Amino acid sequence: MEKQLDRTGKTQGESLGYSWFRHALQWRTELLVLGLLAAFACFVNRDMKMEGLYMDDLYQWYSFHSVGFLQAIFTFGGTRCRFLYNLAAYLEMAVFGPNVNWYVPFNILLNTLIAYTIYWMSHRFSRSPYMGVGCGLAYLMSRMAYYQIGQALGLMESMALWLAIMILYLLYEYLNDVDGQGEKRFLPALGLYLAVCFVHERYMVLLPLFFVVLLFRRCRDIRLWIASVASFGAVQLIRFLVIGSVSPAGTGGTNVADTVSVSGVIKFVLSQVAYLFGVNAGPEHLNGQNWREAPMWVTILIVFADLMLILFVITFLARQIRVRRNRILHLKTATLFVMFIGACIVCSSVTIRVEMRWIYVSYAAALLFLSWMYGVLTEGTMEKGNYVKAIPFLAMFTLYVVFMLPVEQYYRGLYPNLYYWAEQERYNSLAEETFGQYGVGIFGKTIFVIGHDFEMEEFTEQNFFKVFDRLKREDSTKVVHIDDIRDIGLIDTDQMLVIQEDPENNRFQDVTHTVKLFKCRPLYGYYDDGWLDEKSSVQVMAGSTGTINLAFTYPRDLQEDQWLTVYLNDEPYEYIHFTENTMGLSIQVDPYEPVTLRFETNFYVPNALEVRGDTNLAVLLTMQAD
Repeated sequence: MEKQLDRTGKTQGESLGYSWFRHALQWRTELLVLGLLAAFACFVNRDMKMEGLYMDDLYQWYSFHSVGFLQAIFTFGGTRCRFLYNLAAYLEMAVFGPNVNWYVPFNILLNTLIAYTIYWMSHRFSRSPYMGVGCGLAYLMSRMAYYQIGQALGLMESMALWLAIMILYLLYEYLNDVDGQGEKRFLPALGLYLAVCFVHERYMVLLPLFFVVLLFRRCRDIRLWIASVASFGAVQLIRFLVIGSVSPAGTGGTNVADTVSVSGVIKFVLSQVAYLFGVNAGPEHLNGQNWREAPMWVTILIVFADLMLILFVITFLARQIRVRRNRILHLKTATLFVMFIGACIVCSSVTIRVEMRWIYVSYAAALLFLSWMYGVLTEGTMEKGNYVKAIPFLAMFTLYVVFMLPVEQYYRGLYPNLYYWAEQERYNSLAEETFGQYGVGIFGKTIFVIGHDFEMEEFTEQNFFKVFDRLKREDSTKVVHIDDIRDIGLIDTDQMLVIQEDPENNRFQDVTHTVKLFKCRPLYGYYDDGWLDEKSSVQVMAGSTGTINLAFTYPRDLQEDQWLTVYLNDEPYEYIHFTENTMGLSIQVDPYEPVTLRFETNFYVPNALEVRGDTNLAVLLTMQAD
């Protein structure tokens, strides 16, 4: 009996085996690409860290924990309607809990997945895995990732970017109908549009793209036109029901309707276009360093990189003039990309400033646009195995990435100049010096902060440490600012920590142990748990009243004729006859005066299990010097 052959001439078994091998090889390649992107993402973001929630992140945490679940998600009566983002952020904060240092690794992972999505789309557009990987790497190395990686609220920017480029991809598929299934892409794109509007209202501006592709396709299905209008109407209705307004809120508590101006929009649009071409066209506190202040080598590399882009675009335009095949479709597709990028730029230009994080989605779309142009330029050549014609275009793209890599790394090194970065690093150090060292042991304690240079807000004082308290204790940590270590008494590490501001290094320093020794320094025979040997001595600094209160406790049954002699600066001060297990003594000296106290007993604890010094353990001492 003859074996059944498929269309390739292989037997059915051979065909199945070949198909399995091909799919296995494809998945292996995809995993290698994902691993490469993940490794690169970890490398370029290696200096990012977050140990404590601060500013917007802390306000978000507080808003989630101070109201009920529904109010936290839907923010009824607020200024923004972002319930999809709020839900994701709420779940994220619930899962991470006090593990604030998990946010950055999670954000890196999320950005890696976005980079892989860009790789996948770029690969589809260009039919070149090399272009796909290059676009993914270019996306990851961008300096615009600072907020998505370094802040908990970066989740919002990542979600919005991901959804936005997915909308772009689906509309591209609908317009080009690559696989004959284009009609099935439109409604999912509308679904993502609804989603992205409730992650960030800025992306309501993408609505015209739906009408444009319907117009380009000469769609006569009235249901798709109605669905597009209905989607926008549904967004506005839900916004009105939740927040009582359809007008989008601006940056920094402003309202777009109150701050927008034609001149301002034009200025910000031009600056965002400059950002896309590597030029920092804004103030230092928003981008790290203005273009005019950059070193010459950075300027030269940006110019060379932009020349590669310009040459690439000119080659594409020349090809459209020369070749008529699919010209109209290509122009329609190019219009889709340009409108998407332009819409994202315009919607980020109607408020009071432009931040680099808002341009990230435009940059991602520009990379996809570039990969699509490469696909058009090499159309037909790859299928015929004529790879030589693709080399010039690959070279231009490669040189662009190579030129921009050191530039992006340079600007990443200037993140500390960003308006919030220094304060985030400062409060990272506060978290490290407190919860990072003592864990849950900080709760119930008073944290004394020496200095006022950092001007810690009252809201931060009250809530910063609550983030780390999974049990939500009532006696949470209390923060007290002091000017001098003399303003507090002796250090009881069971009740307090002492943190010092270090403006020169922009951090907080834990000086609890140092201050404790300064205020009360054992010389011999005195131990941290309060035990005194038969012979012991300690140096003590008096407080503002000059009063030093001592309490001696003998933990066994008293015997006859038990005496303790107290010496003040080597002069006999008091003889204490133990008639009770606990005896007290008050010593008066000058305020803030360091004095030396020496103690000698004629007794000790019999059968004590340990001997710590030259003599036996005798009595427990509790001191106060307020």
